[in-house]
Formats: sequence, C-alpha cells, structure tokens
Amino acid sequence: MPRECVATKKKLNAKMEVHMPTIPYDPSLNALNSPGLRPTVFTAGVNYDIDGLCAEFARLAYIRYENGAAERQQLDQALALVGFQGAVTFNFAGDDVHGFGAVRQADGLAILAFRGTDPQSISDIADDLKFNLTDWPESAGQVHAGFAGAARGLRSAVENWLQETGPTRSQLILTGHSLGAAIATLFASLCKPSALVTIGSPRVGNAAFVATLNGLPITRYVDCCDLITDLPPPTLSGYVHAGESNYITRKGELAPHADDAFVQADRSAARDDYLLNCAWRIGNVVVRDLADHAPINYVRSLVP
Repeated sequence: MPRECVATKKKLNAKMEVHMPTIPYDPSLNALNSPGLRPTVFTAGVNYDIDGLCAEFARLAYIRYENGAAERQQLDQALALVGFQGAVTFNFAGDDVHGFGAVRQADGLAILAFRGTDPQSISDIADDLKFNLTDWPESAGQVHAGFAGAARGLRSAVENWLQETGPTRSQLILTGHSLGAAIATLFASLCKPSALVTIGSPRVGNAAFVATLNGLPITRYVDCCDLITDLPPPTLSGYVHAGESNYITRKGELAPHADDAFVQADRSAARDDYLLNCAWRIGNVVVRDLADHAPINYVRSLVP
C-alpha cells in the first residue's frame, strides 16, 4: 500500500469512535416507512447515554399512539424500561404532526421527541415540500415554511407541558428524526433546552435563524448516505445546517470528525456494497441514500 494511503488510513482511524453495532443494518422498506412497528431496543436495567435515549425516543415517536390504547401501551412500556413514566403525547390533526414528552423522576431528565415524516401522510409530505423560507418571528431569521407550520401546530400543547413539568425537570433534551428533527430544532429556538440531538435532520433555516441557537449544545447525526440530511440544498435561498455533522460510517461506526474526503469515499463504497447485496432484494429500499434514513439504522449506531 502506498505510504500516503497508509498515513491517510491511520489519520481517519484516529478520528473514529469505535462502536461496532450489535443491531444489524436494516435495508427494508418497513424500516423506512413503518419504523414504529418494530419493538423497542431498550432493555430494563441498562444505563443508556443521552444520545442513545434520543435516537430510540425519536424512533418511538413513530408509534401511532394517537390511534388507541394498544399503541399507547406500546409507547408507555418502552419508556418504562428506561425509567420514564407518564408520557404526554401531542397531536395536531390538522397537519398530522405528533410528538411526546416524558420526565424521568429518578433524575429529572426530560425528553421531548417529535415524529418524522409519515410516507402515507399527505399532510406530512405537503409540509416537506413547502421549502420556501418564511419569517420566524418567534426568534429570528427565516425557516422552512412547512416545518414552521408543523411546529406552530404543536406549540400550545408543548408549552403547556413545559410549564407543568418545569418544577420536576433537571434538564430538557429535544430530539426527533427527519421532520421531527426539524420541529425539535424550531422548538429549541423557543424554549432554550439543555441540548438538541437531531437524527437525520434536513436543513431548517437560514444563518440568521441558526444564530439564535448559538450557545446551545447541538449534536446532529448523519447516517452515511442519508439523502434527507442534504435537503433542502444549501444553494436554495441560503439554507444552512444547525450544528456540525456527526458522521456515521457505512459500517455503523461513529466518525464525528470525518473530513469530506473520507465521507465521500465511505459513501461511494456504501452505495457499491448496497447495489451488490441489498438493492435487488424484494422488500428492500432500492437505494442506500434512502435506506440510510431509516431510524433503526441510526439507533443501531447509538444504542449499545
């Protein structure tokens, strides 16, 4: 191997936080389109870190708890495994937007999680397509018009929950996947949480909006080829990301400081491998750029 290649490989390996996933990569359409159907990955008695909790909370937000007692019980049982009781759900039927909040009594940790895009929801898809920037007087700057409408639909219910739980909270973490990550980012400009953890987030607004989040710890995870994390394109009306990218490699390893050269090479290898082993199988997503967006493929890298 050429000397410069060896040096580059050592440099890249030094950047990576080694964590070999125990959950297999899931290329299935079900993982992408119906992420709430899969049982929780939480195990009672395990001490999960904040990012692991947020990744699974963001996936659990896809459970259709608004549909009835059985689904609500599924959510409650999953949260109870990690010490969260009495979750409150938020539902804005007019825009088909959903989320939930829960507080862990043992330490006062509160997490707000918002649901991402449901491919079967016309309202969700319509929100995603309203990518023109609109004023966000709630803080400053301009944001994605569809995301703004979704967040405003939940604002009253979320603010009531924040007021009610204020005395019992020691810290507040906001999270979500996809559209849910965008909504969490917008709420972060309103309620000033302890931290924001986004999973597969699109760009939400312009630089003036992102500046309102200065000083807030933001952890933004990007799973390898995930197409949604590159939308809307930065050339469109000044969109920028909130928070630096924490890259997840094609093998599910964390590489938070990976440079562009490493990311492009890793993505190219991922697409080649996917085309050879997954794309042609019935029931799988056709391209890795969409398969990587499935919430479980983030969870596998963040939950031990």
